[in-house]
Amino acid sequence: MPPMRRPYVYAVYMSTKSSRQALDRDRIVAAAIGIADAEGLAAASMRRVAEVLAVTPMALYKHVDHRDHLVDLMVDHLLVAVPAPEEAGDWRAAVRGRILAMRSALGAHPWAREAIETRTLASEKALAHMEALMASMFAGGLSADLVHVGMHALSIRMWGFTRDVMPTPSVPDDPSERARAMADYAARYPAIVRMATTAQGAGQECDADAEFRIALDLLLDGIDRLHRHGWVPGAS
Repeated sequence: MPPMRRPYVYAVYMSTKSSRQALDRDRIVAAAIGIADAEGLAAASMRRVAEVLAVTPMALYKHVDHRDHLVDLMVDHLLVAVPAPEEAGDWRAAVRGRILAMRSALGAHPWAREAIETRTLASEKALAHMEALMASMFAGGLSADLVHVGMHALSIRMWGFTRDVMPTPSVPDDPSERARAMADYAARYPAIVRMATTAQGAGQECDADAEFRIALDLLLDGIDRLHRHGWVPGAS
């Protein structure tokens, strides 16, 4: 009788290495941006980011110094993604194109304005944007003094945003109360009421993009006018 052979044992070898993706700065920033997009900037805390990434908060500090550092990195991530506009011969067109590209890119992230306005120091990415705007102005022949004034005039608009003025009071829903309120406003603030009731599109939501472009063009045209008239500091 032939000897019995031992049956083959087929084994499946599983890797003991964790399949979880390694934690790095890019993953942390991406998670924070996702949270901020969905819930606002305040929600993107170190603890919340750690929760989304299924790690301990302390694990984040190996890659990010602190929460302000995280917000800096979030802003930089957005700035890097802004496409460079096509080269333009006119300095106004170059500056306008770059600022509108910034507005378009950052507009998808409502938290970006708050993040930018609360930064205490310009990062290298922020400085690169400012450098490009000033370089276009210098290429157009503007003096250093006028470039300085122009950048101050642009202010937050260089990042594609506009500072809103104080909101005006809303009128009551009740028709009779609304009528009394409007009569009172018309007597006390006739110019405000005239603008609010007779301007094209009165009573409708403002076209923020159109108004931004108009304001930007007014500023750039004004800066160019000073340049063509040889403006110097102290001139009226």
